[in-house]
Amino acid sequence: MQYGPAVRRRQLGAELRALRGRAGLTSSEAAAKVGWHQSKVSRIETGRSGVKAADVRLLLEAYDVKDPHRSELLFSLVGADDPGTGRHHWWKAYRDLLPATYRDFISLESQASWVRTLETTVVPGLLQTPEYARAVTRAALGELPEEQVDELVEVRRARQDVLRADPPLRLSVVMDEAVLRRPVGGPRVFAGQLARLREVSQLPHVRLQVLPFAAGEHVGLIGSFVIFSFPDIADLDVVVLDHLTSSLYLERKEDLQAYTEAFNSLQVQALSPEDSTDFIAGLSDGA
Repeated sequence: MQYGPAVRRRQLGAELRALRGRAGLTSSEAAAKVGWHQSKVSRIETGRSGVKAADVRLLLEAYDVKDPHRSELLFSLVGADDPGTGRHHWWKAYRDLLPATYRDFISLESQASWVRTLETTVVPGLLQTPEYARAVTRAALGELPEEQVDELVEVRRARQDVLRADPPLRLSVVMDEAVLRRPVGGPRVFAGQLARLREVSQLPHVRLQVLPFAAGEHVGLIGSFVIFSFPDIADLDVVVLDHLTSSLYLERKEDLQAYTEAFNSLQVQALSPEDSTDFIAGLSDGA
């Protein structure tokens, strides 16, 4: 179990080590090409040392890496924009407002190709309407000035751009029925949120399933979680568990396997996507 920055250092080091291997270089040879001591390459690859964006660029050049997506992902892991891709990490504008763990979460979310999430209390952030997001933010952080609440709602809205990207994020959601029985924001706001869920459930890259009360006990009783997966780099997959004041990142293979199996079993117990849409429609008609 590690927190975001430690996980990202390990992931970055593992990927750089793999790229060095594909380039046919030893760590000593790689160090010589960039003018470093071999120990620096070793510390970076094992995640024991932080790394700057300039260092990553030197190594990518030494390893003759041409894939822009891979470069972009590595620069995201180091917490920097990649000047070669021109991608802007928009959440940096909110550095003073967002905790480091939330910025890490957004960074991973923006680079993932597939997100699987179990939600037991609220609608997933990527599917929330602004009004619903405002009500959730107010409930969790009621003492914030209105201006900061507005900014947090805007962050939630901006995160949803991944669903409209090219290619879009693939999103698989299992949502406990309790989420759909909790009228967050009041009847009007919640009716709008139900309509939003029906809308996004029709998107080809979104799979939305409701886990009904009738399913009884299930592994999801342990609480909500998110699994991030990345294109072509399975070793970067990570599970995120949210707490009130922080997030916990799990990246051991046994942790990933356990949560993947848990999510798969929840999908089996949940209603099909078609029946889930009908279930939500029924709630909307009765709202």
